[in-house]
Formats: sequence, structure tokens, C-alpha cells
Amino acid sequence: MNASIRLGWRTLWRDLRAGELRLLIVAVLLAVAALTAVGFFADRLKGGLQRDARQLIGGDAVVASDNPTPPVFLERARSLGLQTAATYGFPTMARASEEQGGASRLVALKAVEAGYPLRGSLQVSTAPTGPGSPTREVPAPGEAWVDASLLEALALKVGDTLLLGDASLRIGRVITLEPDRGAGFMSFAPRVMLNQADVPRTGLVQPASRVSYRFAVAGDAVAVKRFSDWADAAIKKGELRGIRLDSFESGRPEMRQTLDRAEKFLNLVALLAALLSAVAVALAARGFAASHLDDCAMLRVLGQSQRTIAQAYGFEFAAIGLVASGLGVAIGFGVHYVFVVLLAGLVDASLPAPSLWPVAFGLGMGLTLLFAFGLPPVLQLAQVPPLRVIRRDVGNLKPASLAVLGLGVAGFAALLLAASSDLKLGLIAVGGFAGAVAVFALLSWVAVLVLRRSVNETTAPRWLVLATRQISARPAYTVVQVSALAVGLLALVLLVLLRTDLVASWRRASPPDAPNRFVINVMPDQSEAFRQALAAGGVKKYDWYPMIRGRLVAINDKPVSPDDYADDRAKRLVDREFNLSNAAEPPAHNEVVAGSWASEKKGEISVEQGLMETLGLKLGDQLRFDIGGQLNEARITSVRKVDWGSMHANFFVMYTVSSLGSDVPVTYLSAFRAPDRPGFDNALVRTFPNVTNVDMSATIGQVQRVLDQVIRAVEFLFGFTLAAGLVVLFAAVTATREERAREFAVMRAVGARGSLLRQVQRAELAGVGLLAGFLASIVASLIGWGLARYVFDFTWTASPLVPLAGSLAGAVLALAAGWWGLREVLRRPVVDTLRRAAE
Repeated sequence: MNASIRLGWRTLWRDLRAGELRLLIVAVLLAVAALTAVGFFADRLKGGLQRDARQLIGGDAVVASDNPTPPVFLERARSLGLQTAATYGFPTMARASEEQGGASRLVALKAVEAGYPLRGSLQVSTAPTGPGSPTREVPAPGEAWVDASLLEALALKVGDTLLLGDASLRIGRVITLEPDRGAGFMSFAPRVMLNQADVPRTGLVQPASRVSYRFAVAGDAVAVKRFSDWADAAIKKGELRGIRLDSFESGRPEMRQTLDRAEKFLNLVALLAALLSAVAVALAARGFAASHLDDCAMLRVLGQSQRTIAQAYGFEFAAIGLVASGLGVAIGFGVHYVFVVLLAGLVDASLPAPSLWPVAFGLGMGLTLLFAFGLPPVLQLAQVPPLRVIRRDVGNLKPASLAVLGLGVAGFAALLLAASSDLKLGLIAVGGFAGAVAVFALLSWVAVLVLRRSVNETTAPRWLVLATRQISARPAYTVVQVSALAVGLLALVLLVLLRTDLVASWRRASPPDAPNRFVINVMPDQSEAFRQALAAGGVKKYDWYPMIRGRLVAINDKPVSPDDYADDRAKRLVDREFNLSNAAEPPAHNEVVAGSWASEKKGEISVEQGLMETLGLKLGDQLRFDIGGQLNEARITSVRKVDWGSMHANFFVMYTVSSLGSDVPVTYLSAFRAPDRPGFDNALVRTFPNVTNVDMSATIGQVQRVLDQVIRAVEFLFGFTLAAGLVVLFAAVTATREERAREFAVMRAVGARGSLLRQVQRAELAGVGLLAGFLASIVASLIGWGLARYVFDFTWTASPLVPLAGSLAGAVLALAAGWWGLREVLRRPVVDTLRRAAE
């Protein structure tokens, strides 16, 4: 073993000085850095959420509901000696008085009582820019505490009057930190906090209003667990509807969905970097092994055993693997701070220190990458026969053992699936690339055969004939080269498509004339006056629908509960109240895809297609809804396809009649494009103070700014994947450098000019790049569609010009890589090249 280590040290030092390990080190470093950067960020984010979980939900456990919390929960909490605090909230419009300009803004109203919050600390200030200080108080009656952004939007200051519905409240303090809003996560609407005693004066809570109620408890851990177990059992009985239990384990911040999507994007980019690095390592290792065949033959002549040589190269690869992985972990640790900066406002900068898991994972990934894809061809060096010293035609590299390669690939794939943190994402990315390699190899082999038969050597230009001969003379090398280039381009094209098509399609979901205002809570006695106000303001085209709150309680006379479904979305749908509506004719922006719309037929409904699939419904099913305490049954007669991104008013369930009767509690909803006229929204809210006027243009803008932050983080990590892709391109193009040098030397020796050989080289590289780019674009579109549909939930709108653009990009990148990696081939003296070949 000592002899092996000494030999390993000598070969390691020699190979480092010769630069033969440079490509391997860079490939491993890039993969580990990309994966650990995401790993450190996700680890710290998870730790921060666990640290602040109790503050995120405002207590040790919270009962959340869409109706007032049943008294039994309060009684049970008090019997266990727990502290309690009840809050409720809903979106509404806040406005300034006429003397202050009359501006209005959508706000998130929150009504609190003494004792709030049970966990964490509310921090307030007396000035918008002043530092916050903790307080155990809540707003006094007649007073409102607000976010600083609302003061700026309404041009108000502390001490001014804020109008909410029919009530006038004095702005007392500025909220600087609200613990149960989410640790460092921002809300889309500014907060207005007031005392629960003031809510009746506002007149904002009506029978059909959507209000979210939260009942928090805190105290002894044993008592909290007993309360949680009791509450969970009570909810699961199915007698209490629209209630869920949030605890330390289940608390989630408001913007978690956005961070989940961001983490998936980052994981995808890191996975692609690792996959590309695996290809680069395999190509570089094979080139490394090919260049050491003669050295190992000489070692065998000098008496070194196969075991000693194998152990020496194993030691060399373990050493560079540890060094490259360690550097990658260090770079990843530094890079994850960039994510924290780029996602400022979405994540709290004061996250806890990371654990050692990302370090261990990064080191394991680097070593697995090197041993799985780099070591198999290198271990063949130990089997080189001594006869190769005098006969160069023996002892060449053979395909790696399928058992060794399969074991390494399986281990690498398992690590990638673990790193993905999402099984669908991992399977689509890893499985897609594995399938793509097989497809690329098969199609490139077919392309070589077609090329050989399609070029007429008697009429084609000389440079094309020679380039065709170059490609067809070594079909195995061509297949490897095209496949490697295609894999590198696949990752790059896929990321470009995800960046442009997926994100852009989400942003373009609403057409230019789509509604940008949603008004809810219009009472029946206000409907005619409200529509007249719209007409007077110049709004001619708008959606107008009744909105009824109802809970699904039975399907075909069988009671339903969340426990009847395994799917999480189905559980949530059954456990909540629906927004129902009715109309004599189907909405113009809905398509009836099954059945027929039964106009003015009582007891018949139309159901949205997705809801039908989620709940396993079918045409003819009888649904029973609880609407304001009244049971209403209806039969499904049609299925609608709803475009939820259309910005129009849409409903899961619609009765096909113009009226459901005067005894059904109803409000009205309107969606319209507001006229570009100052004061329109303020005048509407002043006339109808109880309505909620949602300005979607501002909200969409805020969502897009959040998405921009996520995109910047993804694009930053994209640099690692781009670098890995370029390494693959360079490795693939230079894999046949020595063979090219010998062939060009022979051509030059028989009189070929340098200009002709440059044409041949460019034609060969451009042809290989065109084919690789075309194949990569096709497969990238398929994998992108799978990711869009099953992982990111986007609409896939890839352009049909993608294959053309991918082909051109492949040709350009292949030519650039070839110019950089093969430029010395044409400059090398013919005598020197032929002498090397003869040795």
C-alpha cells in the first residue's frame, strides 16, 4: 500500500503540473458548488422556519376557520389552563378623507383582542421610518395601527384619520413587525390592525363576507398537545366544517409557495449543472486514461503490478476529488449568501447558521461523481499489457464494465433525486437526461449513416467530401461527440426555455384589455346603483355575477368529508366553502366541454373541469350544498373549461338559472377594466364604502417583482450550469484531438493546404453542432413540457422556432469550442505529429 501511495503522489504531482487534471477538477468543483449553494440556502431557510414556527402562527397551536370559532374550542382551551387569543381578518378598502386627498387602497384588515400575540412580539413605531419597539398592547378602540406603506400610498401620517367602511379611525402607530404574518416574508396588501370592538362600526362584515378566523392557544407543552389532539379528533369527525389545526409542525408563511417554486427552480439548475459535470468528467477521464496508456505500459515493464497501479490511480482520484469537492463546498457556501441578498424581502437575512449536512452532501456528491464517471476508464490503465511499449496497437481502452458503470450511475442518480427535494422534479430531470442520452446516441448513429450515403463525392465540394469522410471514418467517436454536445446544449436550451417561455407565459396570462379591478361584497340593494356608477364612469364592458357561499356536504346523497379523499387538493376543496354563482347563459370566456348548459332549469349546475377530475365527479351526479344553513341539491348537466389566468370572474360551480330566490344570501362580484381617469376608484369606494375594490394591476406588479427576485437568483446560479455546459462542449470537441492531429498531418504531408483543412474542420464542427443543437432542442421542449405541467404548474408555450434556434446555437458553440480547443492542431508541425504517431 505504501508503494501505491508513493506512486500516486508522484503521478498526482506530475499530472497537476501538466494540466491533465484541470478539466476533471473544474467539472467536479462546478457540480459541488451549484448543489451546495442551493443546499446551504435551503438548510438555513428550513432552520429559520423551524426557529420561528411558533411566531409564524402566533401561538403554540391555532384553530383556523372561515366561520367564527365554535365555543367548544374556547371552553376546551380554558379547561386546560391555556392562554387564548382570537383574531380575524379580511381584505377591504381603506381610504383617506376628502380633506386628505380621498385616495384609497386595498388593505388586509386584522381585528385583534387583548393578549395578542401569544408568541413572538408585535413591534410598532410612532413614525414611518422610526425603529420599532416591542409592545404587549393592542390598538385602543377608535385607533388603527398600519403598515408604513399604507401611509405613503394614502399620503397620510400618524394622527390622521383613516376611513374603513362607515367608521373613522385615528392612525395611532406604525407596524414594523407582525410576528404571525411570516418570518421575514412580505404580504401583498398593507396591514391595518384594529380593536375587535371597532369592527361592527365599520359595517364591513356582511352575511356573505369572506372572513378568516384564527383562535390561538399557548401554554404548557403537555396541555397544548392535549388540546391539539382533541381539536384534531374533533375536526376529523366531520361534524365541524371549514376548520383546520395549524401547529408548530404545520405552520407555513404566506409566501411559502413562492419560495417553494424558487427552490424548485434553483434545484433544477443545480441538477442540470451536476448532470453536465458528470458528462464532462466521463469525457475528461477517458481522455486522461488515453494519454496515460504508454506510461502504464512502461510501469508494467519496470515491474509494477496491476494492483499497485490501480491503487495509485485510485489514491490520485480520491485526493483530487476531496480537494475539488472541498473547494466546491467553500464556493457554494459563499454563493448562498448571494441568494439571501437577491431574495431580500422574501427571506429573513438573520437566518440561523447552516448544519453540516450540505458539507457532507457536497463532499459525497463530488467523490461519487468522480468515482462513478471518472474512475472506470482510468482503472483500465492497470490492465495495460507491457507489450504496448513496442506495439501501439494493443492495450487500447475498452468500454467500461456495465456493472461498474451501472452501480456508479445508480448511486449518482440516487444522490441527485435526494438533492432535488421533489420526486417529480428529480425523476423528470434525471430520467429525461438518461433517456435523452440513449436517444442522442441512436439518432446520431443514424445521422452518420445517412450522411455517408447522401454526399455525392463526385459533385460535392472537396471540403465537404473530406469532412464527411472524417465523420464517417470514426462513427463511434462521432456518436460520443454529438451525444455529449447534445447533452450540454440540452441543459442550456432547457434553462433558456424555462426562463423565457414559462415565466413570460405566466406574465402574459392576461391580455391588454383584461379586467384589472375586482369588486366584491356589492349588496343586492346596491346592485342597480353600482352598475349605473360603472356606466357613468365610462365602463361599458364588465363581468357581473352573483356570488353565493356554499359548502359541499353530499354527493349522490352520500355525505362527504375531507377524509374521503387522499389528494390534498381534494381535501382542501371539500373542507372549505365554495364561491358559487348562477347565470342563465354560460360565461363567454368559459367553454362547455361536456354535456350541455341547461338554461333556466332549476336544480341543474355546471361544474369546472378541474374540480370534476379532482373530486371524481361525472355528469349526472347529484350535489348537495349547504348555503347559509339551507340545503340545496342540483344535478351536474355540463362541464366547463375555465381559464383561471384570464383575469375574468370565474367559478367552480354555476347554477344555470338567472335567480336562486330571494331567501339565498348573496352578494355581487364585478370584474372590469378601470378607466384611465384619476379619482374613479376613490369615488366608487366613497359611494359604496362596504365594497372591496381590488386593484389587480398593483397586485400583479407586486407579484412580478417577487418573481423577478426569484429569476435573478436562478439566473445567477445559471452561470454554474453555463460553465458546466461549456466544459462539456470543450471536452467533447477535444476528445478526438490527437486523432484529428494525425489525420490532418497525413493530409498536409500529401499536399493539402491549411485553408482547406480549416474548412474541413469548420464544416465538421458546424455539422456536429447543428445536429446536436437540433436534437437537444427537441428533447428540451419535451422535458420542459413535463416540468411545466407536473412541477412548476405553468402553461407551456415553447415557440416552434426553438429547434432552428437551437441548431444555430449548437453550430456557433461547437465552432467556438473547436476554435479554442483545436486551434493548435493545424499549427502543429507535420513532422512532430507524425513522429508522435510512430513512437
